Amino acid sequence: MSKARGMWADLTIAVVGGLAWAACFQAEPYSLLPWIALTPLVALMGRPRAALWGALWGLVAWLAMVHWIAPTIQTFGGLSPWLSWMLVVLLAVVLGFEGALLAWLGARCWRRSDLWPIFVLPSIWVLLELVRGFFANGFPWNLAAYAWIDVPGALALSSWIGAWGVSWCVVAANVALTLGALRGHWKTSAAAVLSLGILLILAGRFAVLDMPRAGGREVSVFQPGSEITYDPGQLSQDYFDLIEMSEAECGLGPRLLVWPESAAFPHSWHGSPLLRRDVERFATRGCPVLFGSPVPAGESEIGESWGGVHNAALIVGPDGVEGLYAKRRLVPFGEYVPFETLLPFVGKLARESGRFVAGEEPGLLPWAGERLGVAICYEVVFAGAVAEQVREGATLLVTITNDAWYGDTSAPWQHLRAVRFRAAENRRPMLRAALTGVSVLVDARGRVTSELDLDESGVLRGRVRGTRELSPYSRAPSASLWVCFLVAAIGIGRFGIIRPRRSRREGVSNTAPRR
Repeated sequence: MSKARGMWADLTIAVVGGLAWAACFQAEPYSLLPWIALTPLVALMGRPRAALWGALWGLVAWLAMVHWIAPTIQTFGGLSPWLSWMLVVLLAVVLGFEGALLAWLGARCWRRSDLWPIFVLPSIWVLLELVRGFFANGFPWNLAAYAWIDVPGALALSSWIGAWGVSWCVVAANVALTLGALRGHWKTSAAAVLSLGILLILAGRFAVLDMPRAGGREVSVFQPGSEITYDPGQLSQDYFDLIEMSEAECGLGPRLLVWPESAAFPHSWHGSPLLRRDVERFATRGCPVLFGSPVPAGESEIGESWGGVHNAALIVGPDGVEGLYAKRRLVPFGEYVPFETLLPFVGKLARESGRFVAGEEPGLLPWAGERLGVAICYEVVFAGAVAEQVREGATLLVTITNDAWYGDTSAPWQHLRAVRFRAAENRRPMLRAALTGVSVLVDARGRVTSELDLDESGVLRGRVRGTRELSPYSRAPSASLWVCFLVAAIGIGRFGIIRPRRSRREGVSNTAPRR
């Protein structure tokens, strides 16, 4: 094959591979595709300029996975289409750098060994996911584990090793199959895949232990289906509809009413006597309300240059506010504006955008003998924060969100996958109230037991009961990360991954690995 033809072939593999990986995170999940979707990226590690192809693979994959950001900032940020897409491309370039790093760090190991890549490459991948989860306030979106959302046993396995541990398994399966396809080591490949299959089966078998018993208390999870608007008349009608729905639910008997984020907008607990009166009326009838509202931070007053305001979740019972949780992971360019003087338009990207102050405490909310661990919108993707709430005593998990910004795209479904993993990791039921969907009741195994689709208006009813037993992951959420760090360090030491190549010939060899 000529050099030019080889480059075109590599380019095609990178593009097709990126699209295949992105397909694993669309609205409809796949069971088989995630087992092979990463094989093109692994194959490119045996080619010249592996880091370049890894960067292209990452660019294509992330563009296809988060393309919904462009119309969002175009519609609600007032940007032109070309500038919206330019910003999304820039984001994809930054995120795609993860693929370049993986290819660069893993290429030498891939070229010089038959067995070690199955252990080293997934470990490097997990550590790069970890870095992405902390860099620039963190973006742990679409972890590799979430591609296995419909693979039997994957959710159960996360209760032992967390989503990052499952990510390791996803990448290991792909590396093993690539070894079989390119080098003919089908025995090694089959043994690795069979081992992962047995691990999934065993995880599913032991997931039945320590689950919450039947029974529990009634809950009603609301999905108003109201569109994003700033029209006063429409906002008034949306609020009236929410209160009417709540009246009907409370009429069914005592229960917890869970409203989604922004459901009562523009009313706030400290600034709207109407909201206070309505919520307190439900509470005195045996229907405490859990809802989101901006609240003063410390001694600050609402309206004081928005200088001391939390994005918070409150639970109001017969005696008033019984608990408050202040969101700890704020969304940049939505809930706070890092470069406001340079980019003034970004303040329009969230209804209640401004200078919010991040909370510092897990802030568990009491309800009927349970302790609710709450995640507001985006922060449910931070596995460590949810596990911290569980270790602090959370018996049930709740997340309230407003995904209406993204319309009928894959974004709400990608968000939902993280919700299911948080429930399964910690073996806790999860209630999810979303303004326009997808609202769900999730059991302690991560299974959706009740669901309202996008743009539906309605209420999910169920009985929930928490537990105080900790899953292995909840007890030690960093265990799998330390194992990955150790394996990656061994790989770097054994294969000199970060040392310069000795010769050009050694750098492109793919036929004589060192055993």
